[in-house]
Amino acid sequence: MLSGPAPNVPLLSAVKVEYIVVTLARRGTLAGQLLVLQVAVILVVLVLVGALSLAQSEATFTRVEGRRVTALAEQLGGNPLVRSNLEIPETRTGLATLAQSFVAQSSVGSVSFADADEDVRVSTNPSYEGERIPLPREAVADGASWSGTLSLDGQRQLVAQVPVFSVSTGRVGEHLGTVMITEPFPSAWARARGASSYLLTYVGGALLIGLLGSWLLARRIKRQTLGMEPREIAGLAEHREALLHGIAEGVIALDPQNRVTLVNDVARHLLDLPEHAEGLTLTDLRVRGRLLDVLSGSDDDDAGDRVVVRRGRVLVMNRMHVERDGQPLGTVTTLRDRTALADLERQLGTFRSSTQLLRAQAHEFANQLHTISGLIQIGEYDEVVHYVDAVSERRNSLDLSINSRVGDPAVAALLMAKASLAAERRIDLRITDTTSLQRLQPQDSADVGTVVGNLVDNALDAVSTVGAGGGGPAAGWVEVAITQDRSSVEIVVSDSGPGVPEEIVGEVFEQGFSTKSDGDGTRGIGLALTRMLCEQRGGEVLVSPSDSGAHFTARLGIDTSEDVLAAGSSTRSEGLRS
Repeated sequence: MLSGPAPNVPLLSAVKVEYIVVTLARRGTLAGQLLVLQVAVILVVLVLVGALSLAQSEATFTRVEGRRVTALAEQLGGNPLVRSNLEIPETRTGLATLAQSFVAQSSVGSVSFADADEDVRVSTNPSYEGERIPLPREAVADGASWSGTLSLDGQRQLVAQVPVFSVSTGRVGEHLGTVMITEPFPSAWARARGASSYLLTYVGGALLIGLLGSWLLARRIKRQTLGMEPREIAGLAEHREALLHGIAEGVIALDPQNRVTLVNDVARHLLDLPEHAEGLTLTDLRVRGRLLDVLSGSDDDDAGDRVVVRRGRVLVMNRMHVERDGQPLGTVTTLRDRTALADLERQLGTFRSSTQLLRAQAHEFANQLHTISGLIQIGEYDEVVHYVDAVSERRNSLDLSINSRVGDPAVAALLMAKASLAAERRIDLRITDTTSLQRLQPQDSADVGTVVGNLVDNALDAVSTVGAGGGGPAAGWVEVAITQDRSSVEIVVSDSGPGVPEEIVGEVFEQGFSTKSDGDGTRGIGLALTRMLCEQRGGEVLVSPSDSGAHFTARLGIDTSEDVLAAGSSTRSEGLRS
């Protein structure tokens, strides 16, 4: 039975292919997933290329064969034998013979002749006879030509319909009927073979090359991921993030070119690094001085814990080198904030100074008692009296010299301790006549005491080194001057030591710099802390270069409110009266 136009033949659904590929990829290893995905991409490309080739071959067939079939139909429509047989009703023999010979000669599918009523009179396809010819356009019934695609008996056909007109006298131009020639569309396989004789070879070769490349790529990626599967890599990344952001210590990793490859939030906060620090070098981040030496390893490749003063923080840093298969991968440095611990150590230093004072005084008193006991044993009673008077006068002179000039109890006690320690080393600690310090607030007093203690200790150590190889401690002096105005305290410490050469003046306040070495990385922090305290309080600390004696000047901003000044004046007056 004849029917209307044929629907398009659907291609393989790309959505279904993608679904199948994703389902397979989820169940395999990383290499397997990559292989499946690559193969899927290649197959999709090949399917698209094949579909385009088939579509192109179909368009070519429709265009070329359509013209041929139309020309053949027009040739038959103009054949006198066809006209004469269609003019005679019910004539079949001549048309049937002509149709069969035409099919054999032209290699078409079928030839049909319909009368003016569009009923098929003769056809090489018996199923068409007696049926009404399909009319894709109503104009064909009125004598118009048409060519195109129809679905006849469930098969897609290329069809040409040409009208037959009479040329007989008295009937010129009369519509006698229609000639219909059909040619079946070739199958997709036949069109693929006809598109190119080497198409299947090209497709097969491309598929093999794609499979080989996908397999090699999967093996390479497998090696680069150290044999780990995607879920293992994801778990490792999650554990890494949890570890980095869950610990209280800072972590910063550098590659061999000192480029930041990893830094957690704690390290970024402690080192004041920007959010985009990863990928930048230490030079790009403007890291300088002691911190640069510790992070880059230029201070000591085998160092353990190192102390760094960084923008008001005391950091303890530990650097480790990382290697794999003998190749250096960089360094990993951990950071711990020990600012609070440094404050406690500073307070502990005050108590340690008091302990040293008591120890020095106990040692001094023991020597004095031994002297008095010896004088009594030899009967020099007058000398005993003179000796006791001299000791009392010297002690009262020291107490009066400090207490009359230094009104802050903590700083005064610190100077008393340092004076006893200096006396034990046979060093003369002097308090200048210009010294004048009132009572300070507790925090101000602690900071001033830290600066005074560090500078005096540094001076005592410097004086003690002079002539140390001569059989005993060298004699020398240390002079302290403390002055105060309404907004600051100035501390000047001079000594008779070897001085500070001009070439190292810029380094003495750098953390880690010291003329002595104890190997534990803790030397050189006293002057660095002094500079940090001075700068935090809006002041500074300077040293005058000299080859004979050092001269340090430190200035700190303090709070001199009226109640504090009044308390200081009252305390100093009581000290003078006593």
